[in-house]
Amino acid sequence: MDNLNFGQAIEAAKQGKRVARKGWNGAGMYAYIVPAKQFPAVTEIARKEFGEMIPYRSYWALKTAQNDVATWAPSGSDSLAEDWMILSED
Repeated sequence: MDNLNFGQAIEAAKQGKRVARKGWNGAGMYAYIVPAKQFPAVTEIARKEFGEMIPYRSYWALKTAQNDVATWAPSGSDSLAEDWMILSED
């Protein structure tokens, strides 16, 4: 499914789908939502504040062209674009 607006992409991501802009497709990039969950502490700062498990809110993640994952916030252009697509599950 493609040519979606950002609202439609958000709804798909909330359902566990990977979404991307058509311009990202060649680089293998896509965005997805990481649901709220507790994760083990990996820094001493976090451990001192929360203990061994850290409560995280849901957040956007981006699979980058460098083949790693970064947190992501959509730009104004991303949020107004109508070239979003839902990537297949394969």
